[in-house]
Amino acid sequence: MSRPWTPDDIAPQTGRHVVVTGANSGIGYHAAAILARHGAEVVLACRDERRGARALARLRAEVPEARVRLAPLDLASLASVRAFADGELARRQPLDLLVNNAGVMAPPRRLETADGFELQFGTNVLGHFALTGLLLPALEMAANSSTEQPRVVTIASIAHKQGRLDFDDLQSTRHYGPMPAYRQSKLANLLFAFELDRRLRAAGSRVMSVAAHPGVANTNLFRSGEHSAAGRAIRAALSGFIGAVLNSDLAGALPTLYAATAPDVVDGGYYGPLGLFEARGEQVGPAKVAPQARNEADARRLWQVCETLTGTAFG
Repeated sequence: MSRPWTPDDIAPQTGRHVVVTGANSGIGYHAAAILARHGAEVVLACRDERRGARALARLRAEVPEARVRLAPLDLASLASVRAFADGELARRQPLDLLVNNAGVMAPPRRLETADGFELQFGTNVLGHFALTGLLLPALEMAANSSTEQPRVVTIASIAHKQGRLDFDDLQSTRHYGPMPAYRQSKLANLLFAFELDRRLRAAGSRVMSVAAHPGVANTNLFRSGEHSAAGRAIRAALSGFIGAVLNSDLAGALPTLYAATAPDVVDGGYYGPLGLFEARGEQVGPAKVAPQARNEADARRLWQVCETLTGTAFG
């Protein structure tokens, strides 16, 4: 067996401009911190500005030489997504790496985004779809000015394997189940990543679209959210079990970092831990894809839905 892949294997990232969504905690924070430690200029794109400010201060304390800044981004608001993208594009700076990491996991009751979408589908899928489309000019700028391919890394989940797209009820208005809605959103993330790759290749673009999953990691998704006291206690106990038996959030960030930086990553690839049931492991490599995530007809249909709902066209 080859040795484990670690952050020490990351080549210098000096000169790379990076955006990480949901970078105030968990996988997003560790990915941002490690990329900054390797010289990248990193934007912490965070919904909660107070938490984002604390993360920024922590990162600067851990990596004093870091080139990092905080920018508000609420993926549950298309107005916020557009404002963030407008701010980034106004800098006229090539974007070398976009990490679509932020997410919402299984709130016990159906909630909606500012635009009236079911919260998980609206945040995990539509928010990142719009963000990627709006930032594509900056990614293409990087493609034209660097010998290295810029990358879009979309974070999926092993939960996609149980996911099903219900095109008649994508917003879960007829029936809402916390985990079915989450699994649907993670399947949609993977379909998006693969369809984006196909469209980029067809257009002759050098921008790379790949996906990654963390296995089962002890992140804020298990500890936060709107839950009863009993629900919070169960999640706290579950996060303790996950932390002891499965991946820490730092270990969970490794597949993201691999997808973002490893030289052997391929267009349209999907990466994750290679340990027990893909839930953990020090080895990182190609992950298993459920058949429904390879359904190109569903991917095209989902793309059209996302374009219509977000008003975003990839030019």
